[in-house]
Amino acid sequence: MSPTFDPIVIIPARLEARRLPGKPLAEMAGEAMIVHVWRRAQEAEVGPVVVACGETEIAEVVEAAGGRAVLTRPDHPSGSDRVWEALRAVDPDGRHQAVVNLQGDLPLIEPAAIRAVLEPLTEPAVDIATLVAEIVDDDERSDPNVVKAALALESGARSGRALYFSRATVPAGEGPHYHHIGIYAYRREALERFVGLPPAALEKRERLEQLRALEAGMRIDGALVDTVPFGVDTPADLERARQLLARRGG
Repeated sequence: MSPTFDPIVIIPARLEARRLPGKPLAEMAGEAMIVHVWRRAQEAEVGPVVVACGETEIAEVVEAAGGRAVLTRPDHPSGSDRVWEALRAVDPDGRHQAVVNLQGDLPLIEPAAIRAVLEPLTEPAVDIATLVAEIVDDDERSDPNVVKAALALESGARSGRALYFSRATVPAGEGPHYHHIGIYAYRREALERFVGLPPAALEKRERLEQLRALEAGMRIDGALVDTVPFGVDTPADLERARQLLARRGG
């Protein structure tokens, strides 16, 4: 990643969650989940890290751990909107020309994956970068909870252009399928454009925000990583994450 991008990592977080209310503050290995995510982002060493908080309770635990937090409107429709508000607040002069939108429910993400999401932006035509991993579990190919990326990925390449995202099994035919990992790196102007677009027809049909960008003609490239980071969406996931962190020693 060219130093001229001067990336920043912003982690959107809010207490409201349908399946696991209060998720950012869930305790694991002695700290709130959002603090673990902040630490992983710090370890990636790609730039400053800010937590964009929907509530003061989240900001307080982040700041108590030594992190930087910014309070945003609680009613944003998406994490991307929250990231954009936070970016304008902490960087009104536009110093940071690339921003990583890192989900706040990935306490076990490898710092190398955070670094990897910036790599596609070295191609000037790319507006947005994201991550994918090859699906190795056959059940995931038909699982609607696993978002698939139809990627133009040449043999041996580590990144390629995303042509579509779907909850269905795409593309058809023989060959690899890719599990989309919902971490994004935006060029600053691309993020500004994206949050100004109205929800698109395919986005609403598939319930996938990134289709808004594709429908508007924006280019998304996916970087290939080896594994899908463990995400916390349910109480069972939370308990599993606690066990995994305990094995790592926190």
